[in-house]
Amino acid sequence: MTGSVGAQELRPFRIENGAISASLTGQTGDPTRGRAIVADRQKGLCLLCHTGPFPEERFQGDLAPSLSGAGMRLSEGQLRLRIIDGTKVNPATIMPAYYRIDDLNRVAPAFRGKPVLDASEIEDVVAFLLTLREEPK
Repeated sequence: MTGSVGAQELRPFRIENGAISASLTGQTGDPTRGRAIVADRQKGLCLLCHTGPFPEERFQGDLAPSLSGAGMRLSEGQLRLRIIDGTKVNPATIMPAYYRIDDLNRVAPAFRGKPVLDASEIEDVVAFLLTLREEPK
């Protein structure tokens, strides 16, 4: 699948067996940068719906599963698919598609034609989530 971002193209990916096994960038992401994206209330907005091991962050969401243990519950490819476009797993999901630009509703004009996260940011978030191996207590 691909789409356009201004003059750029979204990097192609292949969904097989409920996962996107190949990195969008061909490289492993940086888990430190990924943690920053997940915790950022302006960029990732993950904590709006999810809780996780972020003791410094107040007011974490409870609409979606905890991110704690995500790296134990899901494979790298399963995590990547859910971040890129969770509707491929659950068409009724409330999770935004972070790497899709087509067929979206209610997109602010400033964000039209742009993915929420670029390919390297997707890989950073995947790398961080893979480090979360403990279930919540």
